[in-house]
Amino acid sequence: MDKQEFLEKAKEVYKPASYARIVKAFEYAEERHKDQYRLSGEPYIAHPVEVAAILMDLGMDKNSIIAALLHDVVEDTGAKESEIKEKFGGTVTSLVHGVTKLSMLNFKSKEEAQAENYRRMFLAMSNDIRVIIIKLADRLHNMRTLAFKDPASQKRIAQETLDIYAPIAARLGIASIKGELEDLCLKYLHPEDYKYITNKVAATADERVQFVNRIIARIEAKLKEIGIKAEINGRPKHFYSIWRKMQKGKSFEEIYDLHAIRIIVDTVKDCYEVLGTIHTMWKPLPYRFKDYISVPKSNMYQSLHTTVLSSVGVPFEIQIRTHEMHRIAEYGIAAHWKYKQGEKFSTDSNDQKLAWIRNVMELQSEVDDSSEFLDMLKLDLYQDQVYVFTPAGDVINLPSGSTGIDFAYNVHSEVGNKCVGIKINSKMAHLNTPLSNGDVVEVITSSASKGPSRDWLNFVVTPSAKAKIRAFFKKEMKEDNIRRGKDMLEKEAKRRGYNLSELMACEEWKSYIQKKYNTTQADEIFAMIGYGGLTTNQVVVKMIDCFKNHIERGNVLDIKPARAEGTAGGGSGVLIKGYDGFLIRFSHCCNPLPGDKIVGYVSRGRGVSIHRADCPNVASYEPERLIEASWPAGIGEKFTASVNIEGDDRTGLFSDVATMLNNMKIYMTGISAKADKEVGTAVVTVTMEVDNLDTLDYVINKLRSIKGVYNVYRKSK
Repeated sequence: MDKQEFLEKAKEVYKPASYARIVKAFEYAEERHKDQYRLSGEPYIAHPVEVAAILMDLGMDKNSIIAALLHDVVEDTGAKESEIKEKFGGTVTSLVHGVTKLSMLNFKSKEEAQAENYRRMFLAMSNDIRVIIIKLADRLHNMRTLAFKDPASQKRIAQETLDIYAPIAARLGIASIKGELEDLCLKYLHPEDYKYITNKVAATADERVQFVNRIIARIEAKLKEIGIKAEINGRPKHFYSIWRKMQKGKSFEEIYDLHAIRIIVDTVKDCYEVLGTIHTMWKPLPYRFKDYISVPKSNMYQSLHTTVLSSVGVPFEIQIRTHEMHRIAEYGIAAHWKYKQGEKFSTDSNDQKLAWIRNVMELQSEVDDSSEFLDMLKLDLYQDQVYVFTPAGDVINLPSGSTGIDFAYNVHSEVGNKCVGIKINSKMAHLNTPLSNGDVVEVITSSASKGPSRDWLNFVVTPSAKAKIRAFFKKEMKEDNIRRGKDMLEKEAKRRGYNLSELMACEEWKSYIQKKYNTTQADEIFAMIGYGGLTTNQVVVKMIDCFKNHIERGNVLDIKPARAEGTAGGGSGVLIKGYDGFLIRFSHCCNPLPGDKIVGYVSRGRGVSIHRADCPNVASYEPERLIEASWPAGIGEKFTASVNIEGDDRTGLFSDVATMLNNMKIYMTGISAKADKEVGTAVVTVTMEVDNLDTLDYVINKLRSIKGVYNVYRKSK
């Protein structure tokens, strides 16, 4: 759409005063982007214009259109938000701020940046839902022009769109955007499949049009006969939807809803009367009827769906809905726009249309880590829904697999925290019982309850329930969380060969937690780990990174023995030139065990790293920094070792290995398996704690006795 087309369309849609502001925003954006071009070679201004045009088609308000025109000026042209506010007002500035990417912040990785980007997007959405709708329009136009990116970028952007943006569009009920996004993703993620499907659809187009026209003519005649006014048309099935069904084993020819009819009538009464008429004309297929009018989807979608068999044996789907239902189905939350002159968008708790958005808002406020927020958001987006009832008859939709505890927390945080029992269809049920469509669920609460159980985290499904349970432990059991978190962190640091107090003393680490978690208190970090808001791996990996950066900038620590006695008591247990008490760590490249010949390597700021004498890495080290090392007699410490178990690729191999080690009371810190289907072999890799080399040799010999195992050996790296 060129400048003239865009402005003419805006003039038709908006009042003169609003149109004047849109023109002003267009001219400002055009001036700001004047020397910028897209990869396609066209002026950059074409992108914000197309985004604004998409929003106009959705019927969005003037401030949304203005924000769309300006959404890249802060990030890409250096324009200041203060200038935007002065020229276009606080509302537009807030929208632009919410949509702007986080490219100016310094993140450790692209994944961390993207996670924080989504978090910020939803934070902005909590103030103004228009942010997410503008973002969806922005992503849609970027997908339409993805051909100009390199192949790697195409796949990355398409996968991100399929993982996050298309499901968000679906949740908000904006089918017009969701369907196009999915089809474009298929084009770049599975180009051969896309080509096959588009060719098949094109090849059968004429035949399909003739079939649909015959069906429509029969329905029109019948409805005219019974006096019901209706709009009837064919509904093309999206390529991605066809592909999904083919992935489940169906051939192209077996997908019967390629033929689909949509009937739009005036009233709900007409919907059900048309349904009865259709079922007298053709035989309905069993289990293919869905009533989304009486029980709407969570994204506000309402319609009757039925699949019937034509006289020539071809199944086809019919959807029946009112004009209002159709508008909601196509535009979702945009169809229920509440922005009026001087009126702010309402997120009143009684408005069921915004239930999912409120859940996301709750989630982002109760989850500390951006990556965890993104993981939980994805989980929430991809869950199918189950519809259950309160004793009063209200419908509550939850993700498939949800339990009574998920239901309780959906009602209210305190109902979940005080829950002591669940009744399903008037019968007592276990708290972890999955709910089914149509269940009537009653929550039994007690004021004497001490709160949720940590075990609930093992079976609740909804991200909001998980977040609320963790929030309870965070608030009510802080001292226990601090103690538990510190213990967990110390063990993980020790397992990796580090001293926790030294890691936490690093100034770079203190600076990091100040920026990331807005605290300088170690207890706050311990508490987050204790209640499950952070994992020990997340924290220790970052600590070690900070420590290494500290060392690399020249902050070298001297290696000094704790005392001069050649005994093992109170030190590491390893003797360095006959002395104990050095700051040492065991190298993960060779995982030395008591009984191995070992050597020490003096590392800058890390003490002495202990390697097996035959470790391949030792040969590349500076000889002057190698130092004598030996094991003392009677050492009682646990050490980590890894072994590979090679065998036939058979069901139960993984389980047999784990069972044998468990029976031997060997503590496993990690286990994984990899199969080569072509040759029928598998490799199980186990990391375990053992006392010494003799114990490891014994374990290896026992593992060799497992059925189908033909080789067990210690990993050197």
